[in-house]
Amino acid sequence: MKVFCYDEFTPEDTAMLQALYSRSADSVERHVDKVRQSGSGKFMESFYVGYGHNSIADCGSTTFFIEDVSMFVTKAFQAHSLYSGQETSTRYIDMGAQALSDPVGTPESWAILDGWMDFYLSAMKPVQAHIRKVFPRGDDENEKVYEKAVAARSFDILRGFLPAGVHTQFSWHTNLRQAHDALDVLAHHPLAEVREVAAAVLAQLKAKYPHSFSHKIYPASEEYRELVGANWTYYDPEKSPDFKFSNSIKNAELEKYADIIKKRPTKTLLPQFLLELGLCQFEFLLDFGSFRDIQRHRNGVCRMPLLTTKFGFNQWYLDQLPTKLRSEAEKLIATQSKRIAKLDCQPEDRQNYIAMGFNVACKVSYGLPAAVYTIELRAGNTVHPALRAVAHQMSRAVESAFPALKLHSDYSPDSWDIRRGTQDIVAK
Repeated sequence: MKVFCYDEFTPEDTAMLQALYSRSADSVERHVDKVRQSGSGKFMESFYVGYGHNSIADCGSTTFFIEDVSMFVTKAFQAHSLYSGQETSTRYIDMGAQALSDPVGTPESWAILDGWMDFYLSAMKPVQAHIRKVFPRGDDENEKVYEKAVAARSFDILRGFLPAGVHTQFSWHTNLRQAHDALDVLAHHPLAEVREVAAAVLAQLKAKYPHSFSHKIYPASEEYRELVGANWTYYDPEKSPDFKFSNSIKNAELEKYADIIKKRPTKTLLPQFLLELGLCQFEFLLDFGSFRDIQRHRNGVCRMPLLTTKFGFNQWYLDQLPTKLRSEAEKLIATQSKRIAKLDCQPEDRQNYIAMGFNVACKVSYGLPAAVYTIELRAGNTVHPALRAVAHQMSRAVESAFPALKLHSDYSPDSWDIRRGTQDIVAK
């Protein structure tokens, strides 16, 4: 047996090394010599682009770091089911100094953004003082960890008042084939900002990997993507249930696997072949901030909702505020909603001015393994309470529908958890 690790090559060269296995029984040691002799990217130019061997481009990956863009750019890239990467967390980072997207560009539109940010900034200290009063530090609790937990809890609460156009940053780790496929779609996104970022990413890919990004453009395909992008990018029903569960799984089929279902320990995935049993579909209302958390689970379909004010502001955020501040927040929400309605712009652009605490209509479809994983992870005590409440609904619905299915969901009441102060990345 021989095992080799070659991490020093470019994505195109790495793809070439793997592709040679399909046409040669030689050792990779000889293939490495061929890569060095042919020159970077030459193999990709000859075979991947020229002959449509798309799987070769699956074997070379790259990473982008995209900064100073709105939440909607991040969500657009993450809507691709094979997205890998990370983004700025509004649950752990003070967003008060971030830039804002203002596509309308009028004094009235900027005043809306200013109104949300003024509340976010001015409410931070009163909210933190309220948290310390409601959840005083225990004698055995580390003060530094406690203060981090207080800050995290305040971000949990006040992120509901951030305008969704607040700027963020994210990474995108992708193979070359997925990059091409995703950018084909993003080039026809309704938001100009998304199209501009997609074009900038594609320009860098063409410059760095010209052999892998010299595809021919077909007008019919472009017209089709434009049709899909213009009409189906966002999920925007007139009405949405507070919660609904449906599925295509037959209990008789599920019960055939009783042994692996009953014996599955906590924090362990169900085997992927159970996908063949059918789909679980959930519809629910959830604030946009918390939707961003559930969208991370991409082993299924998670429709991108259009952010509007029609489904109201999530009550959880208001319930966490001290009485006087809550009254101010309620007045602000009413005033801002009227201002937003008067903006002369497309619904897609209007999203930038709507606070993240407003509810959106969510629709997700998972195979059983992904449904169980998502439910159990999001039912945990450190999950944002607004999302955790939905995860509990999902869990009870699945348990009711499938009596043979064993779930390891945490149903303990929401509580103060100082562990939030330890969920950090710090220098040793």
